[in-house]
Amino acid sequence: MANKPSLRFNKLTLACTVGLLFGSAQVLAAEGPFSPTSTYMLGDWGGERTALKDDGVDFQVNYTGEAGSNFAGGYDTNTTARYSDQWQFGVDLDLDKLLNWKDTEFQMTVTNRNGRNISNDAVGDPRTSTLSSSQEVWGRGQTTRLTQFWIRQGYFDDTLDIKAGRVTVGEDFDSLKSNFQNLALGSGQAGNWRGDRWYNWPVSQWGGRIKLNLSPEYYAQVGIYNQNPKNYDTGNGFRLDTSNSIGNLIPLEFGWLPKLGPEELPGKYALGAYYSSTKGNVYSSGEIQNGAMTYSDEAHSYGGYLLVQQQLTSVNGNKDRGLSLTVQAVMNDKKTSSTDNYQSVALTYMGLFDGRPKDEIGFGVGRIHVNDDFTQTQRDQNNANGVNNYSNPTYLPVQSGAEYNYELYYGIRATEWMTIRPNLQYIAAPGAVSQVKDAFVGGVTVNVAL
Repeated sequence: MANKPSLRFNKLTLACTVGLLFGSAQVLAAEGPFSPTSTYMLGDWGGERTALKDDGVDFQVNYTGEAGSNFAGGYDTNTTARYSDQWQFGVDLDLDKLLNWKDTEFQMTVTNRNGRNISNDAVGDPRTSTLSSSQEVWGRGQTTRLTQFWIRQGYFDDTLDIKAGRVTVGEDFDSLKSNFQNLALGSGQAGNWRGDRWYNWPVSQWGGRIKLNLSPEYYAQVGIYNQNPKNYDTGNGFRLDTSNSIGNLIPLEFGWLPKLGPEELPGKYALGAYYSSTKGNVYSSGEIQNGAMTYSDEAHSYGGYLLVQQQLTSVNGNKDRGLSLTVQAVMNDKKTSSTDNYQSVALTYMGLFDGRPKDEIGFGVGRIHVNDDFTQTQRDQNNANGVNNYSNPTYLPVQSGAEYNYELYYGIRATEWMTIRPNLQYIAAPGAVSQVKDAFVGGVTVNVAL
């Protein structure tokens, strides 16, 4: 009789063990390569990837591909297609876990961009291109770069946060979440329309920022970033010297991160400004000398921006689903910037259908305005050259007024590691050149976490 409980116990233990092993095998199979429920396309490496992340080592391998085709209109009305992509290889180290350095983080990221852009020679006049880009991942050089190599440390329970190294300005300033393919509807808009001073991803520079978290909802931050135009050059992605520096960019941002209403819907409201110690030509001082445009005056560059991103609704209390609003605006100085102002508004809805809770639909419109003084320099140059016929190859297309970019997309969460976003774009006045027809562009973005 004494052995029966033991026998029952052994049978129960065996059954539980087999059940656990069978369940574990199912989990491991589910988390294996190409499993639709895995976070990564290549799986969890038998659990090692999660274990490493828990220990403070987080590997990031991501691929983004964007295709665009001009269905109608544009500079070249013949239908053609372009493809561009970006590889991202990164590692984030939690040095608190690894070295017992309290609230300290290290990030290194290498990026590689390739391909061609439909906006350059099909939608826009090749002599000017468009102001925005229908394939946002194409920009800032098709090359391999050291995009991030920084260390961040928090002090006084993260009240003070300091970050320094090789950084991109837009990862900290004027930053928001966006899945639009058109550049005019993404993050870091202050840098998109002042790219000669504000270097966005994937172009890095020496710099850093100091952030003061005044409360869980309010923060203020200031940064300083070295400006070296050589960082843009193809083949200079790992160039770390400052021998060609021309100045520094200093951005300042105040932010509010509320959780509104009884459902505590998250939002971000930011107001920022920037100043560049680098001087640039003042367009209103331009005059033709010996057939070329020269400028008699120079000035520092400055500007400001507004960012609003607020979730408006949820679905049965689920904040992972619902409607969100994004509003952005940028003002650049009229002296030295070719684009003096920008505005956009966008609506996105996550989980529109109960059966597809992780799919997303979005619609947005962005307006980019050309500085009138810059427009006049183009007219003056054409007059000096004695060319007023747009079809003449030596004619400089006059960019006047604004370019408008519209996009409608639907993001399909095909698996946990892959999202496919077909989209339709309409570009009115491409490049702000009146002779170029409005363009209708079809696109698709593919994001894969490997």
